Amino acid sequence: MNIQVAVLCDAATDDNGKLNLLGAFDTIYARELPAVHPQCSVALRVTFFNGDEGKHNLRLNFVDADGRSIMPDFPPIPVEVTLPDDVHFGTRNFIINIQQLKFDEPGLYSVDISFDDQSAASIPLLVKHVPPVQMA
Repeated sequence: MNIQVAVLCDAATDDNGKLNLLGAFDTIYARELPAVHPQCSVALRVTFFNGDEGKHNLRLNFVDADGRSIMPDFPPIPVEVTLPDDVHFGTRNFIINIQQLKFDEPGLYSVDISFDDQSAASIPLLVKHVPPVQMA
C-alpha cells in the first residue's frame, strides 16, 4: 500500500477515479478562540498492490500536540481490496468530510491516518490566533 496523497482541504470530490481538491491548507488563522472551522475534508489517494488484497480498516484521528483527540474518533472505514488478475495495482480515493471542527487553543494539530492499526500518514495543521487589530 502506498498513500500518494493525504491532505486537508476545503473540499474534495472523486470523479470516476480522479481526485479533485479545492483549497488545500495547513494553517488556520483564528480571530477568536475557541475557533470553529465550518467545513473541511480529508482527502486520501491510496494505491493498493497484490499483497494488499483482503479486508482492511482505515482510521482517522484528529489530535492536538499532546496526542489527545479533539473530536470523537471516527468509526473505522472498512476497505475491501480486490484486484483483477490482469492488473498489478489499484488506486482508490477516500474523502472524509468534517463539519464544525472546534479548536479551543492555538497550536499544532494533526490528522493521524492508520490502516489496520498501523500508522500510515499524518497531516499537520497549525492553528494561529490572530486577534483583530484594535483601533485607537
